[in-house]
Amino acid sequence: MNQHTLSMRLERVAAHIPADAHLADIGSDHAYLPVALMRRGVIAAAVAGEVALTPFLSAKRTVRDNSLEQRITVRQASGLAAIEPSDGITAISICGMGGETIRDILDNGKAHLSGRERLILQPNGGEQPLRQWLMENDYCILYEELLRENRFDYEIIVAERTGPVTYTGEELYFGPLQMQARNPEFLHKWQRMLRQKQKNLNNIARAQQAVPEAKVQDIAQQVRWITELLA
Repeated sequence: MNQHTLSMRLERVAAHIPADAHLADIGSDHAYLPVALMRRGVIAAAVAGEVALTPFLSAKRTVRDNSLEQRITVRQASGLAAIEPSDGITAISICGMGGETIRDILDNGKAHLSGRERLILQPNGGEQPLRQWLMENDYCILYEELLRENRFDYEIIVAERTGPVTYTGEELYFGPLQMQARNPEFLHKWQRMLRQKQKNLNNIARAQQAVPEAKVQDIAQQVRWITELLA
């Protein structure tokens, strides 16, 4: 993967960045996503934010090598602190980290959100707490996608702030739109997850040490939900 050829999952993220967007790519790593989008003429401007020094320097190098310093600003900052009001950000992408981490980035950076940005999020697990945050902060999930790449399941969640929205516990767990679409990748994922959860319950039953009852009940509920979904 490089600024010319994105991974399949980043290509799917790129597909949901609006035309002429002012993009903030948080946790940008090498800045491949904003650079590729700029080279393709999709976006008008971008901020690449990185908290760690090594990827920050990598991002600066990628931007410099493509002569895009006037169009893409690279900032070393924690989360949404990379965004400044003058950036006029209309889209925020946060990819390749756990859902809880993405949730915390959004929650800690609320002061940097205007509420008019499109969020394009690609969590590596932990989707349920991320969807919970979106619901609690009036973000409607507009699009969801699940894809499998290199033997890993990746989910993409696109959301915009539209006003109060309510999702059920099952919708937060599976994804409201994915529950409706029930595409093959989605069903295959949950078939795998059901086997894993059932194995967890069996291991707990055989375990010598006590496991908190709340944890056992939580896994048992997930097994019931998945079983009903696949029925």
